[in-house]
Amino acid sequence: MFAPPNLTIALLMMITSAICWGSWANTYKGVKNYRFELFYWDYAIGIFLISLILAFTMGSSGHDSTSFLNNVNSADNSNIAWTLVGGAIFNLANLLLVAAIDMAGLAVAFPISIGIALVVGVVLNYALQPKGSLAYLATGVVCALIAVILDGKAYGGLASAGRTVTRKSIVTCIVSGVLMGLWSPFATYGETRGHALTPYSSAVFLTLGALLSCFLWNIYFMKKPLVGEPVGFGGFFSAPPSGHLLGLLGGVIWGVGTVFYAVAGQATAFAISYAIGQSAPMVAALWGIFAWKEFTGSGSRAKTYLVFMFVFYALAILLVARANG
Repeated sequence: MFAPPNLTIALLMMITSAICWGSWANTYKGVKNYRFELFYWDYAIGIFLISLILAFTMGSSGHDSTSFLNNVNSADNSNIAWTLVGGAIFNLANLLLVAAIDMAGLAVAFPISIGIALVVGVVLNYALQPKGSLAYLATGVVCALIAVILDGKAYGGLASAGRTVTRKSIVTCIVSGVLMGLWSPFATYGETRGHALTPYSSAVFLTLGALLSCFLWNIYFMKKPLVGEPVGFGGFFSAPPSGHLLGLLGGVIWGVGTVFYAVAGQATAFAISYAIGQSAPMVAALWGIFAWKEFTGSGSRAKTYLVFMFVFYALAILLVARANG
C-alpha cells in the first residue's frame, strides 16, 4: 500500500485532510430545494465509493500482504465487525451534523459539534488509557467547552438580525458531538488489534457501515424529520442531477480527507497530526462566515464571540496535542 515516503508528503496529506473535512459541507450549502435527508443518500454513496477506489489504487500498490484484498483476507473478522459498528455510529453523528448545518449553518454546527466531540474523545481516551499530562488535557477540555459556549452565544446573536434561532439546533449539535466522539475507538480497535486492518481497508468498512446504517438512521429521519414534513424517496428520484452530483462530491471530499488523515497520521508525530486534523471545524467556520455570510447583520457582539471562539478552539487543540506530544 502507499505510505508517504517522507514527512513533507505526510504533512501535505494531513493539511489536505483538514481542508477536505472542513469543506465537504459546502456541497450541501450549494444545493437548492433538496432536503438534507435525500442529499445524505448521495453523500453516503460517495464516501463508500471513494474509499473503495482509493483502496484498489493507493491501497493496493506493491501487491504485498498490506494490499487491500490481501489485508481483508487476513484480517480478523472481529476487526471488520467493530469497524462497521464505528461506521454506523459515525453515520448517525454525521446525519445530525448535516441537520444542524441545515438549521444553524456551518459556522455554528461544526465548531459546536466537533468541539463537543473533542471533549468526549479526550475524556474517553484518558479514562481507557491514562496517558499524557492531565493538567494540559484538563485545560484543553475547558478551552474547548468555552469555545463551544462562545459559538452558541454568537449564534444567539443572530436573533437580533431577524434570523431564526432555535434550541433544537444547539441540542442537535451537542448530540452529534457526543456521538462523533464515540465512533473512533471502534475503528482504532480494528486497526490495532490482532490481524489488523490497514487504513485503506478500515476506511472501506467504516464507510460501508455508514452506508448500510442509512437504511436505519436516514429512513427514520425521512419519516420523522427534525425540520419540515416527512419526505419520501420520490424526492430523491425527481431531484435535479446537480443535487445528486453535489451529494456525491461531498462524500468524495470527506472520503479523501479521511483516508489521507489515516495514512499520513502514522508517519507524523501525534501532536502534529492531532493539531492539523482537529483544525477542520475552523476551516468550516471560515467558510460559513466569509463565503456564506452566515453572520451578516449579527452585530459586533456576536462577531466578538466568534473571534474568541477561534482563539479558545485553537488553544484547546494545541493544549491537547501538547499533552500527548
